[in-house]
Amino acid sequence: MISGTALVQLTYLHVFLSFIGIGAGLFVVFGLFTSRRLSILTATFLVATLATSVTAFLFPFNGVTPGIILGVLSILVLLVAIVALYVKKLEGPWRATYVVSALVAYYFNFFVLVAQGFAKVPALKAVAPTMSSPAFGGTQLALLVLFVLIGVRSVKEFHPE
Repeated sequence: MISGTALVQLTYLHVFLSFIGIGAGLFVVFGLFTSRRLSILTATFLVATLATSVTAFLFPFNGVTPGIILGVLSILVLLVAIVALYVKKLEGPWRATYVVSALVAYYFNFFVLVAQGFAKVPALKAVAPTMSSPAFGGTQLALLVLFVLIGVRSVKEFHPE
């Protein structure tokens, strides 16, 4: 069992890693648009995002939740991205596989950021008091459309030497 203080520290670590992953991910998307690998920022994104998902499993377990499922999916797509980038060296179809899997992992991080924003920020909670509220659904739909558009452009543009 995790004590209250340890749980608070774990929460801070988990959120910190998430923000590191989101910040580094912005640069990764820029790199995808400009065909630059940005090795250090890409590694930072992958490690921080993977660590975010892993630390989520250290919280008290109360059965399978959407968060648990999203964490498992995030780890799986991150592993695919890591294999595509570091093992398969983006050769052939692995280039598009990397782009899609990295962006799916990035989308998952943003999905949770938006969900936590609506759950924790009073102004957003007032607009969408539940996750089934139209404002929450509309925001998540807009986010999904944005990531699909980023993905389509990235698959077309990302051809590193």
